[in-house]
Amino acid sequence: MFSSLRARLWLSYAFLIVTALAVVAFVLILFLLRNPLLYRQTLDRVKAAESVIVTPNGQTATSRLVAVAQAFNVRVLTFTENGSLLEDTASGSPVISLPARPLRALPTVRDATGKVWLYSIRSMPDGTWMVVAAPRPKVATLSILTDQLFMPLVEGGSIALLLSLVLAFVLARWVADPLQNVVAAARTVPTDATQLVEPSGPQEVQELTRAFNAMVGRVQSSQKSQRDFVANVSHELKTPLTSIQGFSQAILDGTADTPEALHQAAEVIYNEAGQMHRMALDLLDLARLEAGTADLKMSPVDMKALLNGVMEKFTPMASRSAVNLKLDLASDLPIIMGDGDRLAQVFTNLVDNALKFTPRNGTVALRAMPDKGEVQVSVSDTGKGISAGTIPHIFDRFYQADSSRASRAGGEKHGAGLGLAIVQEIVAAHGGRINVRSAEGRGTAFIVHLPLTVIPPSRQK
Repeated sequence: MFSSLRARLWLSYAFLIVTALAVVAFVLILFLLRNPLLYRQTLDRVKAAESVIVTPNGQTATSRLVAVAQAFNVRVLTFTENGSLLEDTASGSPVISLPARPLRALPTVRDATGKVWLYSIRSMPDGTWMVVAAPRPKVATLSILTDQLFMPLVEGGSIALLLSLVLAFVLARWVADPLQNVVAAARTVPTDATQLVEPSGPQEVQELTRAFNAMVGRVQSSQKSQRDFVANVSHELKTPLTSIQGFSQAILDGTADTPEALHQAAEVIYNEAGQMHRMALDLLDLARLEAGTADLKMSPVDMKALLNGVMEKFTPMASRSAVNLKLDLASDLPIIMGDGDRLAQVFTNLVDNALKFTPRNGTVALRAMPDKGEVQVSVSDTGKGISAGTIPHIFDRFYQADSSRASRAGGEKHGAGLGLAIVQEIVAAHGGRINVRSAEGRGTAFIVHLPLTVIPPSRQK
């Protein structure tokens, strides 16, 4: 019954409230025991007798002391300035010494026999002291039940206790209900029925809820990515497997019965198998890069030499395609720390894509310059460009923007759409970033920013 957080919070609040009220009740009861109603009434009688004895001009009517003492059932004493007794209306009673001015609400003094008296003391204009005293009455402990303050205190305490318990219940629900909502939502993870939880309750609970919602978003995104990955891999494997199966069947059933047909079938099977092998290697490479387990061999890299080598590799291809290659390297291009082979893979992929999507007589430019503690390398082309709706997905795995980035050779076979995803991961592994600027009909530019020193040491091996 009390295993839930809500019940335990309520019990904790209730315990604290009851403890606080118990302490207050103890102090009040102690006050009533030490200052019961009969004591206060007796002291009021003493004060009243004193006010009757003292005349408006501050003098005492000596002739009235005995009468007032008898009327109010008190004892009136006068003392000299040095404490000697001058007059006592209860002559023959045990002697009371001149008491000090009272420091408590209920002043008491003892006579020669130890009897306790309640008193009031006043300094007179002639230098004498007047003390009005009355015996302290004996009070039974249970008399506090008849005290005029007792019942209001009990009623007020009971009302305060009930209101406090209700407030404690509300506070317990305020804290526990949002947590229950998070628990209920967590039980549905990772199904499609998982819903985000509206943040409510204390700030810490709201932060927990927001963190849970962020986690749910990441889980859903990961699930979608996995589903898309399986669908994309299946789609990419379907065509080469169909070709392999078809031409293998042609060989087996004798349809390919000439040397030329057999050679063509074998060539298709070889090419399609090679494409699947390359895709498998790319997927493995991408998985290692995303997991941060890729083997990066970090060393000083001469960016001038690296970019010159990339351009030289594509010079024959550019000549055959009638595309102009342009290389623009800053004279003060620094040496950076990185994996030279991986960086060459980045710019080889970018230049290769630029050449594929640049029409005849177009231009592909490779530029590099230092920029605020990093090296900026851009690969631009004068192709048809990329649509605005495509740019956010350009680095997704298996994404191919054929509609906006049609190559100049319409029937040319494209890759599996993993190249730019691998490029982005390699750049990120070097602590850099890559972005793209493009407009339809105005070409595309990929800009790579590489720091002079590597930022994430966990990526290095």
